[in-house]
Amino acid sequence: MKSTAVAHPIQGLIKYHGLKDEVKRIPYHDSISVCAAGLQTLTTVEFDQELKDDLITINDKAARGRDKERAKTVLNTLRQLARSQLHARVVSKNSIVRGKGIGFSASGFAALGLAASKALGLDIDYITLSEAVRLGAGSATRSLAGGFAQWYADKNGKSYAEQIADPKHLDLKMVIVPIQSKLQTEEAHREAVTSPLFKARLEYVNAMVKEMRKVIRNKDIAVIGRLAEEDTLNLHAITMTSRSRLLYWEPETLLVIKEVLRLRKEGVHAWYSIDTGPSVFINTYAEHTDHIASRMRELGFSNVVISGVGDKARITISSSSSLF
Repeated sequence: MKSTAVAHPIQGLIKYHGLKDEVKRIPYHDSISVCAAGLQTLTTVEFDQELKDDLITINDKAARGRDKERAKTVLNTLRQLARSQLHARVVSKNSIVRGKGIGFSASGFAALGLAASKALGLDIDYITLSEAVRLGAGSATRSLAGGFAQWYADKNGKSYAEQIADPKHLDLKMVIVPIQSKLQTEEAHREAVTSPLFKARLEYVNAMVKEMRKVIRNKDIAVIGRLAEEDTLNLHAITMTSRSRLLYWEPETLLVIKEVLRLRKEGVHAWYSIDTGPSVFINTYAEHTDHIASRMRELGFSNVVISGVGDKARITISSSSSLF
């Protein structure tokens, strides 16, 4: 009863902000993301009748507190479906361990859910699994789906994500600049509704989701980049004007933003995108990636990652047959 899964973190293109139901992790509105092939989470889950509690290790450290609680929520949901009371040994590791706001909570819970369901021998449909991983992190639904994915706040009474375009659909490239921070992103979603700008976002975001779907379908990388950049500013304006005046950008974040603006003035097609955190995704065309990455390294960022579009979560090693 052991299985290993891999999943890719996501960049929010039209990002979700705020949870209508914090326990079930149901958002106020739909959102669209793209998986980053250059980054991944590898997670092994083994159920063992000798264990008295779940043992969860993330990036070589024992999970405690809220991190362990969230993982157990996903495991408990799947155990209930499998009618099992066995505890699990979980070992999860991200391909890089420095940087906040890169989407590793999405890939972590997608890999956890997929590996655990396989290790339990569960024969469940995709939507059920998507709703299970959502209980750990909402964006895990989109990491599970892979490619370009839309997470539905409510589709026929369910909240899950589905792939709307596969990784080969268009050659979008990302230059990812990981930036470290100790801030927790959950607070931003909790406080989003306290911003005087939040109501305006709800009135505008559905049209943005529809537009993003259209330009993805039309393979228009320039408009994808522009819309993701516009949505970045909208999301962080809400975060900065929430009750606690949360500021997730670091000085390095602004350094990257200003360099992207300089690159554009020089004729380089590049657009910044920032999720709930300080790290920056730079969306671009394949021919510009090396030049952009070189400019970021000149600024002192030695851990830049160049990435294409990643696929759905998948099983790599298992004692039983594959779910997908």
